[in-house]
Amino acid sequence: MDSLPDCILQFILSHINNAKDVASCAYVSKRWKDSVPYVQSLFFPRNVFDNLKCGETPDGIISTMVSSIERLEELVVYCPFTSYGLAYWLQKQGPFLRNLELRMDNIVENQSCKNTLVPSKMDCIRAAPNLESLRLWGVSMVHSPKWDMFHRLKNLEIVGAKMDDAALYSALRACPYLTSLSLLGCEGLGSVLIELPFLRQCKLDFYGQGNCSLSITSPWLELLEVQGCSWIKVRETQCLRDLTIANNLGRVYIVDFGKLTALESLTMRGVQWCWQAISTMLHLASEVKHLYMKVEFSGDFDSLLPFPEVDLVEFFNSHPKLRTFEIHGAMFAALCQKNSLKNVSMNFLKVCFVFPSTAFKPPKCLTRFFSLISQLDGSFLIPCLEKLVITIRSPLNAEQKMNTLESLLKYSRNLKKMTVRILHMKSSHSSADDFFDEVCKFCFMNRRICIMQ
Repeated sequence: MDSLPDCILQFILSHINNAKDVASCAYVSKRWKDSVPYVQSLFFPRNVFDNLKCGETPDGIISTMVSSIERLEELVVYCPFTSYGLAYWLQKQGPFLRNLELRMDNIVENQSCKNTLVPSKMDCIRAAPNLESLRLWGVSMVHSPKWDMFHRLKNLEIVGAKMDDAALYSALRACPYLTSLSLLGCEGLGSVLIELPFLRQCKLDFYGQGNCSLSITSPWLELLEVQGCSWIKVRETQCLRDLTIANNLGRVYIVDFGKLTALESLTMRGVQWCWQAISTMLHLASEVKHLYMKVEFSGDFDSLLPFPEVDLVEFFNSHPKLRTFEIHGAMFAALCQKNSLKNVSMNFLKVCFVFPSTAFKPPKCLTRFFSLISQLDGSFLIPCLEKLVITIRSPLNAEQKMNTLESLLKYSRNLKKMTVRILHMKSSHSSADDFFDEVCKFCFMNRRICIMQ
């Protein structure tokens, strides 16, 4: 290392970011100490100051290190700090910072500094106007932060926050060029309005009763994950490719989306969805390639209702590009109610009566005959399905369920793997054991493709 030119040494040390390692470099030699100011990133772990000497404070140590650096581009602080300290650090390095990540731990403070001369931690962030990425943990945002415009901010992530609708809206207005937004573990929100013209990825996870409403206006949105909303409106969806909607505590009543022509992956989870919401999403997602459904009940209000009957043939004909399909108890039971394949077979027989053998005049009538056979009997194929995961929770209608399993295997020409999961099946009747045996036999007979869990 002694033989290295100063520029090479500075380049190597500039890639060290752990605060303890940076501090240790200053004690190696004078050359190393002189190279410390060229560090570009500082990271202070949660327990870095657990064994401080008398009179030392985290704010003081961090302030000393931040002041010693010429141009700090990334600052990550997980250890406790005060708004005094944060204000000082950003005063020194704010214009140079590109990435800022802070564990705020002020979710209980309720903006205690609002009547003093010291700005709150959230307000201090405005001293870093050139940020490109901002990540905040444990945030209290019950009042609108006093932010100026962040023209370069592309990524905003807030985890574990207590928020107010107006405060969130005000914060997002100060970040008009966001391309990625994550609000995870946030509570206190009732109506969320997001208007970000350049947003491409959006992940939202709201705590509470699951009755939050959401409206998004982002024409370039490609990925959307929503948890905890009962009313969702996203009209500009021409670029949306990956969509997840979940509500583990409340109900999903209304989904208002535009055409989902680019959608490739759709996930629907929750205890209860209004059936109109489910059918709307399935209708809009006709081009989807990967579908995951884990919704236990339908019903508009407090009553938990089973799914209505779903025509298996119509369902797969309406989703011809489906490659991966994971389906849980309620929806699988709904698909087993209608024996639509029987109707296909009856249509096949009708063709035979329409064209009796005495009326054949080859080759023209034969061509017409086999064409109709192909349309009526051969039309039900699942051409693209490669992976199928089915979760069964009840032995009711066992015969229909077995017929559905056999039909899915028969008509999925490109199926590579079928997984059948038996989950929490409880029944005192012997039918549960008989059904379980039938599923075991089915999986054994088709063990090249099918496995049982």
